[in-house]
Amino acid sequence: MSQPFSLNDSQLLMDIMRLRRDVRGNHFLATPVDDSVLDKLLEAALHAPSVGYSQPWQFVVVRDEAIKQQVHQSFTAANSAGKAQFSTDKQQQYSKLKLEGILEAPVNLAVFYQNQATPVLGQTSMPDMGRFSVVCAIQNLWLMARSLNIGVGWVSIVDPEAVKQAVNAPASSELIGYLCIGYVDEFLDEPELKTAGWEQQKHKQDVVFQNSFKPAE
Repeated sequence: MSQPFSLNDSQLLMDIMRLRRDVRGNHFLATPVDDSVLDKLLEAALHAPSVGYSQPWQFVVVRDEAIKQQVHQSFTAANSAGKAQFSTDKQQQYSKLKLEGILEAPVNLAVFYQNQATPVLGQTSMPDMGRFSVVCAIQNLWLMARSLNIGVGWVSIVDPEAVKQAVNAPASSELIGYLCIGYVDEFLDEPELKTAGWEQQKHKQDVVFQNSFKPAE
């Protein structure tokens, strides 16, 4: 039987969650990440919950600079297209943001969802549950990384098919996340986009409801 955790343990976990940050390239150091450390991160990911115990995740560790360059080219194209979707004022702010660390991070990690050929327990009514399971694995990895003082950045401004091609992924594999991993010069006190004023932090009372949503006023 597992031993119960203490209040100090739960507070430590809350601190790790509260101080987790999405790290960009302007904060990564060139310090190598040892395989033993990376194994700890992947082990944490593999302990994530998964629908029907399907464990539908696949991980590709990328250290090859040529592959990183291919992914970065995809980011550059997707980033230009993404910026164009915002208002003029937002575009100016967007241009000042560093939104990835593909080339700067010593390790990149492509995380995929592998759909099952047969029905999965718990996924028959909500087919996205398999994808959500992969996201849980990424969150596990992210929190373990923060506990080891290692930074992680999630790059979503890429063409998934370009990433699949870069890492020679099977056609049936679906990209869920592309992560940049490495030691950093600092962990910011607040999320960078919050500090920059890109969005305001939502209050708990605005997103938590009891029994049902509030009636429209």
